Amino acid sequence: MAVTAIVLGVVLADDPGELPDVRVVQPGAPGEAGRTLSPDELASITPPPYNVADVAFFERMIPHHAQALEMTALVPSRTSNQDIVLLARRIEISQRDEIGLMQAWLTNRGLAVPAPHASHPAHDELMPGMLNDEQLAQLSRARGAEFDRLFLELMIYHHEGALAMANELYANGGGLEPESDRFARDVIADQSIEISRMKDLLAAMAS
Repeated sequence: MAVTAIVLGVVLADDPGELPDVRVVQPGAPGEAGRTLSPDELASITPPPYNVADVAFFERMIPHHAQALEMTALVPSRTSNQDIVLLARRIEISQRDEIGLMQAWLTNRGLAVPAPHASHPAHDELMPGMLNDEQLAQLSRARGAEFDRLFLELMIYHHEGALAMANELYANGGGLEPESDRFARDVIADQSIEISRMKDLLAAMAS
């Protein structure tokens, strides 16, 4: 059986000012030499297409992010803790931008874009980390130190749900397309950092 893996070989130019000669080598079958792909063959190589797991991931993550924005919108009127204010602002900026990226991903593929509504009775069943109406109401009623603690606890729960959804993407066979893979990896990286920061803030509040 022929081996289909492709190896990228880079030959450095003698003159540092010149661009390197980049060759893509396709390994041969066992015992056979590999061969360098021609420019025409390189041009014909296309990345893996998106699949139903990618579509489901973006369709679900849009309202998931929208609920995080609903949570951060409560911060200015409920706390004077600048650590919480700055954290919420970071989350707001990143997740609003990501909603735009997800909407564009769907639109560019001719797919319907779900409304970025923030709450729905079934969301907590369909999407890990989504808050139900009671939890949102509890957060909305809180003020001061109570709000700070509850905001951090619920946002950690919400972020952990986003990580679970990104992992589900890969478990369901998605993330092969470069754009969906890159987006999911960014979600995992950014929200993992924010979870760590929020846990540190909670620990400092408890000490």
